Amino acid sequence: MHDKFPEYRGQLQYFCLGCGKKFPADELYYTCPECKGVFLLEDTKFDQLKQIPGHKWQEIFDERARTKKNALRGIFRYYELIAPVVEEQDIVYLGEGNTPIIESSPALTKIIGQPLAYKNDGQNPSASFKDRGMACAFSYLKSLIRKYNWEHVLTICASTGDTSAAAALYAAYAGDKIKSVVLLPQGKVTAQQLAQPLGSGALVLEIPGVFDDCMKVVEYLADNFRVALLNSKNAWRILGQESYPFEIAQWYDWDLRGKVIFMPIGNAGNITALMSGFLKLKKLNIISELPRIVGVQSSHADPVFKYYAEEKEKRQFVPVKVSPSVAQAAMIGNPVSFPRVKALVSEYERIGGPGVFNVVQVEEQEIIEGMLLANRHGHIACTQGGECLAGLIRAKEAGLMEKDELAILDATAHSLKFIGFQQMYFEDSFPPDYEIKPKKEFINAPRLVLSEDEKKDLPGQEFTLEAGKRIVEMLGLSKKEI
Repeated sequence: MHDKFPEYRGQLQYFCLGCGKKFPADELYYTCPECKGVFLLEDTKFDQLKQIPGHKWQEIFDERARTKKNALRGIFRYYELIAPVVEEQDIVYLGEGNTPIIESSPALTKIIGQPLAYKNDGQNPSASFKDRGMACAFSYLKSLIRKYNWEHVLTICASTGDTSAAAALYAAYAGDKIKSVVLLPQGKVTAQQLAQPLGSGALVLEIPGVFDDCMKVVEYLADNFRVALLNSKNAWRILGQESYPFEIAQWYDWDLRGKVIFMPIGNAGNITALMSGFLKLKKLNIISELPRIVGVQSSHADPVFKYYAEEKEKRQFVPVKVSPSVAQAAMIGNPVSFPRVKALVSEYERIGGPGVFNVVQVEEQEIIEGMLLANRHGHIACTQGGECLAGLIRAKEAGLMEKDELAILDATAHSLKFIGFQQMYFEDSFPPDYEIKPKKEFINAPRLVLSEDEKKDLPGQEFTLEAGKRIVEMLGLSKKEI
């Protein structure tokens, strides 16, 4: 049963959040041809899924968790809720999804004073959550190539690192009909992240500026030329990322009472998917209660925080000029998906009640030290994961957390992608714009036991004995009793 591919086929269409117009989903659309608004994808047959009781859906998804069928092992375990128009032969699976939720160590829980856990999305194939959206976008792209017999498709994205890594990886796997081009802000992508698209064979282009500048260029190209845009403006990306909330719900046996999800906002695609996914589960009675959501932004890139900090009747979205941030993926002053956030927050609060959605602001010092603190207690959080821990601390200070609520923090990528920022902290080499001054208790560096010159004067066993002696002194070791 769990290896059988689903029979249900939906009917997806683009729905413009600007003017409300709808367009068929069998073409590449990124913004509305009428008003340039952003899209959500909706299944016009979704109500048919309500004929199956919520507890039955739970059984179906739990049963599929045992499958060995590649098409259902990743994000498409939740096929009917993600992109139920893609055929099995078109599904691209590289091991994405099903990332673990790791409870905090007792020591970290005590320090923070709150039950918490990390969802390690850095354990996706390209080491970030972006793979969820790419698996969906490339599966859809493959279906279009087969349907229209296209000879080739050029994919393009703007990136601060993770999007380009995921796009290049999936393009490399998907076949020779798909070519990948990525546009990066020069000098603002870590060496580790730059290595990924280069290693996957993508054409990497750089321009001066920040992510927002790159995004404007790829938007121009997508609007005027035949290219497949792979940023989160692509609504298929959002659908794939909805697997994240589905997995959280399933891990907790579909009971989300007392759970608070912390999510860095960045370009706002992930927090869009978080709300959209939980709303689908609630409408199908798969979950009985919506979890609370807290978005987190750095003070160096905080337009969404500023919007929701205002009283409802005074709110007006204003893009901000960003300053350098260690949370590079969140360093976006004009999030593409903000219209999606605005629309979904309204629905989320209508169903979940007041206080179900909040945004907090944190400082750069708190972000980098949040990452260091988490990783010193056994996690593999990136700087965005550090941003979430800092956000939890700030939420507690603001009285937004109940004592026994479980905070589930998003580690969007693997810590190794941001190892350069850790080193800058240890060496106290951050430029002034970062506003980070290292604290002694967080600094760590290797200690030399013997120099190369000393080793030359200690042949064979003498070197071993001298090195051992010095380590004994450093560690204060006691000799074994016979």
